[in-house]
Amino acid sequence: MDKGNTVPPIIMLQVLHNAFPRFAERGEGGGYQQQDANECWVEMLRLLQAKAPSTESSTKASAVEQFLGIECSSETKCAEAEGEEPSKSVEKFLQFSCYIDKDVKYLHTGLKNRLSENIEKHSPSLGRDAQYIKSMAITRLPGYITIQMVRFHFKQKEAVNAKVLKDVKFPVMLDMFEMCSTEMQDRLRPARTQFKEYEDWLVYQASTVKGKGKTEALRAEREAQDGEGHEDWWFSEDVGSSNSGYYILQAVLTHKGRSSNSGHYVGWVRQKGDTWLKCDDDEVSPIHEEDVLKLSGGGDWHTAYLLVYGPRKLPKVRGQKTGSDETPAAATENMETS
Repeated sequence: MDKGNTVPPIIMLQVLHNAFPRFAERGEGGGYQQQDANECWVEMLRLLQAKAPSTESSTKASAVEQFLGIECSSETKCAEAEGEEPSKSVEKFLQFSCYIDKDVKYLHTGLKNRLSENIEKHSPSLGRDAQYIKSMAITRLPGYITIQMVRFHFKQKEAVNAKVLKDVKFPVMLDMFEMCSTEMQDRLRPARTQFKEYEDWLVYQASTVKGKGKTEALRAEREAQDGEGHEDWWFSEDVGSSNSGYYILQAVLTHKGRSSNSGHYVGWVRQKGDTWLKCDDDEVSPIHEEDVLKLSGGGDWHTAYLLVYGPRKLPKVRGQKTGSDETPAAATENMETS
């Protein structure tokens, strides 16, 4: 990028076509046929899941499960038979899905709706099909989360995968705390408390400079994400997990067009701070983060289809008070209260 050169991913493309021949299918004109980007992403994850081992310190079967694996507790209860024992299980995913309906205006809402659904299945106590309520809560958050904006649905009349163009806002910083189980929330609180103290310190530091405040504090934190020397963002017994539930947006894949069978995909990747790179085929250009947030939909412009979030990192040096920073009076007071 700095030298203006691009590197064509020829070998990666050849491996992809060999592993998944359907992505090498060509149309009547001889060019590659349009394929669904999320299907390609999921297939790549599954291949890596089978081939890439986890780190020695992890109990997970693969690196994909270690760094991308989501685990949820699930309870399915019959809505028509209160006496029927609910069924409980653990479900595992490699990505989240954000289903879009008329009430979903923000990513957070779509993700929460994913955790509760009504289904119909056979009831052993009633001897017939009945309505069930399925509820899920996250019990393990990975360090990295991929989210599919479910924008395509099949229209039988037109026999086409139509696209939902609705505007659904997504944030730079994602907080998954509300979607976790009570036990998981308790485990996340210590790291979240440290982040809150860090935020308060940043705001205080920025407020000491005339004309600056929270906006400047947020910019300072964003820059700190790219620095060196961070606290572990995982639980000590589960390397690759998230110990805070906070995430920072790292990449977006957009689709331009009205059908999954046509259109154009573009990648948008965070480079540093609020500078991003727009990867449009072999053309790479820098853009501002504000432009990325405009990819939320609402028209025929580029619309977010896949989102990739990485861990929000807490700097080790963040204005903590040490014994040498305290006044003698403050030190005496601390001793008396302790």
